[in-house]
Amino acid sequence: MLHEGLFYQKQNDRVKCMLCPHNCIIGDKKQGRCSVRINENGVLQSTNYGEITSMAVDPVEKKPLYHFKPGRNILSVGSFGCNFSCSFCQNYAIAQYRPKSEYASPEKLIEACLDIKDNIGIAFTYNEPSIWYEYVYETSKKLKESHPEFSVVLVTNGYIEVEPLQKLLPYVDAMNIDLKAFNPKYYEKVCGGDVESVLKIISESAKKTHVEVTTLLVNDLNDSASEVESIASYLGNLDRDIPLHLSRYFPTYKMDRPATDIDVMVESKKIAKKYLNYVYLGNVQGVDSYTYCPKCGELLVERAGYFTEVRMDSNKCPKCGYPINIVF
Repeated sequence: MLHEGLFYQKQNDRVKCMLCPHNCIIGDKKQGRCSVRINENGVLQSTNYGEITSMAVDPVEKKPLYHFKPGRNILSVGSFGCNFSCSFCQNYAIAQYRPKSEYASPEKLIEACLDIKDNIGIAFTYNEPSIWYEYVYETSKKLKESHPEFSVVLVTNGYIEVEPLQKLLPYVDAMNIDLKAFNPKYYEKVCGGDVESVLKIISESAKKTHVEVTTLLVNDLNDSASEVESIASYLGNLDRDIPLHLSRYFPTYKMDRPATDIDVMVESKKIAKKYLNYVYLGNVQGVDSYTYCPKCGELLVERAGYFTEVRMDSNKCPKCGYPINIVF
C-alpha cells in the first residue's frame, strides 16, 4: 500500500529523497532507483509499506549472525525492491522485480512474532530493509516499546543515510551489513553504489548495536589477497571482535563467471584472521564454522549446518575468562 515516505524535500513538482546516498530527484509519477519510492503529486510515497513477499522462521545463524542469540530462531520477513543493482543478486526475484505480496500491518506482524514458539523477534531481510524504512521503523518501534525482550535484526547492504539510520538504531538489536568490496570501482560498476557510504554506516552502527559483516567473494573480481586484507584491516581498526563472514560466490542472476575457488576462500580466512578474532566461511562445505576463544583457543560454540551447540553460559570464556563478543 502507499504510505508517505520520511526524509525527503519538495522541489516544485519534484521531490528529493534523502533516505539513501543516491539522493534521487524524482519527477511526478516517477520512481527512484530503488523502484519503490515514487513521487505522487509532490509527495514521496513508499509503495511497499507492509507488503510482504517472503516470510519464514529461520535459525538466526542463517542471517548470518553467529554471535547473536546462537541456536535460536527468528521470524524473517522481506518485501520487494532494492537500492543496489548487484549483478550477482541471490534474491533478484524480489529485489529487482515486483512479485506477489500480501499486506500485513505492523500490529499484525508483531502478533505473528509473538505467536511463534521459541522465537526471539523479527529479522528484516531477503530484500533491502532500508528501502522498507517506514514500515521497518514503525514495526520495530512498536515491538520494542511493547515487548522489549524481543529482538529486531536488520540484514542490510548498509546503503542508507546517517540521519535515518540514527533514528532507527535505538530499536535495532543486531545487524548483518554487507561490505561488498573495498574497491570503489567494484561498488560503482557491479553494485551501483559507493563504498565510503557503507563504511560510514558500519562505523556508526558498530557504536550502538551488535554488528556482523558479510563479504561475498566473487571469482577474480574482489577475492584478491589485497582486497581481503583491506576489508579485514578496516574492520579490525574499528573493533577486532567484529565477526566477518566471507561467503563463496556461485553464478546467479546476470553473472555467470565460475564459482570462487575453495582454496581462495580458505586463504582469505587466514588473511582476515590476522586482523580479526572471528572469521567464518559461508557457502563452503566441510569447513570449521566453530567459535573459539581468541586467547586460549577453547571451543565455545559448535556449528554443523544450522545445528548449534553453545558451550558457554555468559559472554566470557569459561576456561580463561576472556571477554567474548557474543549476545545471549
